[in-house]
Amino acid sequence: MTDQNDDTTDAETGHPEMTAYRYPDGSVTYPGHPRGPDGEEPVGTVDLSEYTAEVVTWTTSTATPPGVRQPNHLAIVEFDVDGRPVRALGQLETGDIDIGDAVEPVHVEELRDPEAGIREPESQAWDGFRFRPVEE
Repeated sequence: MTDQNDDTTDAETGHPEMTAYRYPDGSVTYPGHPRGPDGEEPVGTVDLSEYTAEVVTWTTSTATPPGVRQPNHLAIVEFDVDGRPVRALGQLETGDIDIGDAVEPVHVEELRDPEAGIREPESQAWDGFRFRPVEE
């Protein structure tokens, strides 16, 4: 999901980043991993929040975990980063979406209600990214 704790805040703009990792072979993964497809360490990062993506597939969940909205629209989206595909799974802002639609990541403060879980709310990050259709 897009609520990975690896997401950071851009020091210059103060905006949260949807951080993917770039590896020596040119591949890019989200979320980032300490080792890339060839076993090498990352050499840089890419802020996916600066890109648009295409909906590969999507679904609606009506039986969600405690604190997650119902219905919960989810999608697998694909970014094109310098000719390399990067896929991410995350919530959609709306269920009014089709395969092939363009979407953009939008930061939200709470992807779920922190009071509804079994863990202490302060023990986890609750913010992350949802995907919003790009208006044409």
